[in-house]
Amino acid sequence: MTYNAELTFKFDATYTHDYTRGFASHLGADDFLPEEHFLITAPAADLNAKQYFKLFEKFMLCVGMKPAAIRSGAMSLVFNEYVREEYQRKVCAEYELTMDEDLYEKFKEWKERDEEIDNLKEATRPQQQEDNFS
Repeated sequence: MTYNAELTFKFDATYTHDYTRGFASHLGADDFLPEEHFLITAPAADLNAKQYFKLFEKFMLCVGMKPAAIRSGAMSLVFNEYVREEYQRKVCAEYELTMDEDLYEKFKEWKERDEEIDNLKEATRPQQQEDNFS
């Protein structure tokens, strides 16, 4: 048995410019496209989740989404009140992220490390000899 799958993203937009009011009324005829069509297809038989997201990211970029908005949308799938904290922590561990509620403990660890480093520096600093000028 053969399995074939194809994923298609399609975007069609038409725009009739109104020079008297509304969105982009200050733009001239050369500043907009009256029609746009995007069609993205990819073989989907063996795509993993990250590849699906990468493909959807390309589609969202094509239709004008900003990269920061795309990243924010992707993160909102993990970090929301409907996802169990243990799953959120798993993602944090995978990508070396720190959750807000863990920042205070991290800060205490950093302070302790800074103190240890300062103590080591102090212990390894050569003793200053007093000048014996007569």
